[in-house]
Amino acid sequence: MQYKDQSAWRDVLEFPIGGRQQKPRRTGKTMVIDKGLGLTEFKDLLEVAAPYIDFIKLGFGTSVFYPAEILREKIRLARSHAVDIFPGGTFFEVAVLQGRLSLYLQTARELGYTFIEISDGTIDLSRTLRYAALRQARAAGFGVITEVGKKDPRDALSDTHILSQIAMDLEAGADYVIVEGRESGQGVVIYDSRGVVKEDTLAYLIEGIGDLDRIIWEAPQKQQQQALIINLGANVNLGNVQPGDVLALEALRVGLRGDTLRTTLVREGVS
Repeated sequence: MQYKDQSAWRDVLEFPIGGRQQKPRRTGKTMVIDKGLGLTEFKDLLEVAAPYIDFIKLGFGTSVFYPAEILREKIRLARSHAVDIFPGGTFFEVAVLQGRLSLYLQTARELGYTFIEISDGTIDLSRTLRYAALRQARAAGFGVITEVGKKDPRDALSDTHILSQIAMDLEAGADYVIVEGRESGQGVVIYDSRGVVKEDTLAYLIEGIGDLDRIIWEAPQKQQQQALIINLGANVNLGNVQPGDVLALEALRVGLRGDTLRTTLVREGVS
C-alpha cells in the first residue's frame, strides 16, 4: 500500500485488518467536513492526511463567507492532492429555492469544484427537479453525490422510501449516495437520539441496497465509524468525518486502534 510504504514503520508491522484499498479507490472513501479551516490548517491536513481523504465538503453554506482568493486556493490545494472537493448540500438547496441553480453550477465550475451534492434534507424537492439538477450538474462536468434523508426527525422518511430513493438516484447516474447523518450524527436515519446505530435499520438498509460500494454513510462519531467498519469492513465509505479524526479513522479501518483490533482478535479466536 502506497501510504504504508512511505511510513517510517515500513516492513515492521502488518495491519491487523487487511485489504484496505489505497487511492485511487472506488470504495473505502473518506469524506471530510470542513466547517471553516484556515489555509494553514487546510494545508497541514492535506500534507499529513491526503492519502486517507477522498472528498472534502465545505459544510452547509460556509463557502460563501470565504474571501474569493482563499476559497480558490483551498479548492486548488485539494485538487493538487488528488482530493475531490464540493460545497455542502444546503447551499444547493438555497440555490434551488431562489431559482439560481444554473448560476450556482456555473460559479462552482469557475471556482474549480469537482463534485456537486444534490440534497433535499431541508427543502421539498420534486423527483423531476431532483433528476433535472443531476443531469444539469453532470452536463456541467461535475461528479454528482446525492443525499437521502431529512435533517429534522419530524420529517423522517420511512426506510422503504430511503431504499427507493437510493435505487432511483443510482439509476439516474449519481456517483455516490449519502445516507444522511448530519454533523451531529443524532436522531436521523440509522442513528437514534444519542447517536447509537439502530442495528435493525442498518441491517434492513444493507440488505436492500444493491450497490453498497456507492453508498457513503455519514458517521461523525467514533462509535458510528466503528459500528459501520465492523458491519461492512475496512472499505466502507464514511462521511462527515472531522478533520482531526482522519488518521484515527484510518487506524480504526486497519485494526490499529483497540476497538477494531479487539473485534479482530475475537473473530480469530485469540484471547
